Amino acid sequence: MASTSFESARIATLDIVRGVAVMGILAMNIVAFAMPMAAYMNPLAYGSESPIDFSAYAFNFVLIDGKMRGLFSFLFGASMLLVIQRAEAKGESGASVHYRRMLVLLLFGALHFYLIWFGDILFGYATIGMAAFFFRDKEPKALIAWGIVLVLLQFLMMAAIAASVRDLAPQVAQPGVSPDVLRQWNDLTAWVRIPTAAELNQQMGLILGPWSGVAESQLAKHTFDPLVFSIMFGPETLAYMLFGMAALKSGFFTGRWSDGEYRRAAIRGFAISFPFYLLLAWLIFRSSFSPLALITYSMAATVLLRPFMIAAIAALIILVTRKGGWLTQRIAAAGRAAFTNYLGTSILMTATFYGWGLGLFGALSRAELWLVVIAMWMLMLGWSKPWLDRFHYGPLEWLWRSLARWEIQPMRKSNLLPAA
Repeated sequence: MASTSFESARIATLDIVRGVAVMGILAMNIVAFAMPMAAYMNPLAYGSESPIDFSAYAFNFVLIDGKMRGLFSFLFGASMLLVIQRAEAKGESGASVHYRRMLVLLLFGALHFYLIWFGDILFGYATIGMAAFFFRDKEPKALIAWGIVLVLLQFLMMAAIAASVRDLAPQVAQPGVSPDVLRQWNDLTAWVRIPTAAELNQQMGLILGPWSGVAESQLAKHTFDPLVFSIMFGPETLAYMLFGMAALKSGFFTGRWSDGEYRRAAIRGFAISFPFYLLLAWLIFRSSFSPLALITYSMAATVLLRPFMIAAIAALIILVTRKGGWLTQRIAAAGRAAFTNYLGTSILMTATFYGWGLGLFGALSRAELWLVVIAMWMLMLGWSKPWLDRFHYGPLEWLWRSLARWEIQPMRKSNLLPAA
């Protein structure tokens, strides 16, 4: 009977969408794993020499960048609410279960950021998830309304940064620019401008050096970066978690909507967002990837479009996977083990690109990195289902659950299956 209780608790739609999200996150993060950090936003910064490289950038900008992270945030909010509801249904304290889970996630996030890779999102999810708890009892319309307010707040924050860059740009172009203005410019545009030769050499030397150097840099020079993420992207991330809660309560994430409803949601979302994303991509290319254009069009303007694209992608995923099949089952298993797949990806990618591993950092073009992405997708799809056929949880899901509940959780499934 143990097997029945574990399996019946799953919502297949959530697992499938989560599986696509965890795979999709790698498609954008791969640039940050394999190239200097400015290449993530600016293809001229590194690794783009041919039309296919710039096409890969455009494809990621329109369909992947921010959307997979946002989809993951939607699912985090939905799953968080589900855990709270099930705990309370069993007579447990929803608050106790939730905050223990978030504290353990906070620990995982800190270890991930300081010891493995700088691109961690778990620490921010844990801190923002603690705030999301207070919205758990609100109705879907209220959750969406709060989410809209938070998205607008995020847009204003990004627009303020874009305005500062716009004001600084003419001053930086003048001869004899003051060191203070130059410092402000460099700080605001670090993620989007082409690095100097000295900056590039420093980054390459650090990443291709020993693991101890990378960890020391994270601990000493980037001590508070996880908190900065929580502040800088907190409103948007919280908004997405609330949208995810609303999607769960409305039946969107449980598969209760009809094919027609999902189809209309996908069409509306893409109709609103896709043409504008194409326009923004054109404006960025036309500007020759200037820092001001990248911050204005890629970081600020997309904030208002992203929720529509995320909702459309989610609706499309649910619609095309409703009939199941072997691939859908594999994707769902990858989603059930998303925590292990996310952290495992960081370990394998740093082992591939960093100096303590194969040292391929900076060796592949933007288009060539897709070969690594596809190989990692095949690994996710290959191991997740056979593992979960034998065990209740992925390895790190089991560890997270055991630590949060203060007791070792059952792992291996019983060989005795209940009668049909």
